[in-house]
Amino acid sequence: MLIKAEIDARYKETELHVCNNEKTEEVKDLLTELHSLYDMSLMGTDERGNRVKLSPRELVSFYAEGQRVYALGDKEKYAVPKKLYELEKELESVGFARISKSELLNIRRIKSMDLSLTGTIRIVMNTGYETYTSRRNVAKIKEMTKR
Repeated sequence: MLIKAEIDARYKETELHVCNNEKTEEVKDLLTELHSLYDMSLMGTDERGNRVKLSPRELVSFYAEGQRVYALGDKEKYAVPKKLYELEKELESVGFARISKSELLNIRRIKSMDLSLTGTIRIVMNTGYETYTSRRNVAKIKEMTKR
């Protein structure tokens, strides 16, 4: 499979083309995967009580606090009606990994990881949000960043 990127000012938004001489199973599977990846969404409730459609790719983290699960965006948090274990299964394919008992993190939004702390790792997201994980989760995070 040939994959290439073309950066040109004439494009106003991202385009993705799947080209082949016939519609093979590989093409069908690829299209299905791409649609599921980019069309995935879930409903959340913002702090004012408004229902909001959330795109997981744009979120930073899901975390449990008390009896609720929240999604953390760039500036706001949203209550979501699912449990962390449900979200973990659904969102692994879009880059979320469990980093602790109470948090899932969008691996694609990691800015840096500070390994200098003993026993724990400080993770800084591209929004400035900071969280911590244990060293036992580093292998899983590194593996996911290679995908």
